[in-house]
Amino acid sequence: MSHIAITMHAGEEQADMLIARLAEAGYEGFEEQPDALIAYIPEGDFDEAALQSVLSSYGIDYTKERIEQENWNAVWESNFQPVLVDDFCGIRAEFHPPFTPVPAYEIVITPKMAFGTGHHATTSSVIRLMQGIAFEGKDVFDFGTGTGILAILAEMMGAVRADAIDYDEWAVNNTIENVAANNSHRVKVWQADNLDAVTHTYDVLLANINLHVLLRYMHDMRRLLKEGGMLVLSGIMPADETQILEAAIPAGFALQQRIEKDNWLALQLTAIAVK
Repeated sequence: MSHIAITMHAGEEQADMLIARLAEAGYEGFEEQPDALIAYIPEGDFDEAALQSVLSSYGIDYTKERIEQENWNAVWESNFQPVLVDDFCGIRAEFHPPFTPVPAYEIVITPKMAFGTGHHATTSSVIRLMQGIAFEGKDVFDFGTGTGILAILAEMMGAVRADAIDYDEWAVNNTIENVAANNSHRVKVWQADNLDAVTHTYDVLLANINLHVLLRYMHDMRRLLKEGGMLVLSGIMPADETQILEAAIPAGFALQQRIEKDNWLALQLTAIAVK
């Protein structure tokens, strides 16, 4: 499958807003460079009129490049750098040397085009919130798993079950590879674009997706959590917080804490009894 790479000259604040809007439009990967943002989308999903509609409101020009499938991994890997979230979790590719000093947890991933390499503020903020959660003996669900790193980290932290889904076949296959690379034995991943078939209840639910999906599935996420369970969500901007809480609180959640980074927001909520 070939991809289209769109290069836009955008500052950091513009890049954050563009990532949010383009992710909703089907763009699967983003590379942030000084004064530029590169967004990737499968060639068959590329809609130039839709792209122009998004960019026109920001007055941003772009260039377009077609990347053949056989060159895809080489392009992505050449730009992938290790990520260290505090001294808690390091994320690197197999071709990178181990971290020195060694963090509490180290995840090795194949850096393909699944979202969730740890570079983006949404993923790193979820990882920071995970530091404060006791995963030992817990059942965990990763909604929109991307590369699988959150489910893998949950298992490393002691989860006895880590189920993960993603709507994208590329992400599911990448997660399977990453699960094997990290010798994870309790992560199960499958492809799905909704939660209808999920009936198990969990202690922790991780959802690093986007505003519209979070709003659409808020009641389903509450259904999947045991009372007292934790929901950690991200993929939203600070301006979205009121809208998220207006959906979460009636669904049976109470806000516990928030992390804001680079104009992105991550929230930790507790599942409570609905009156």
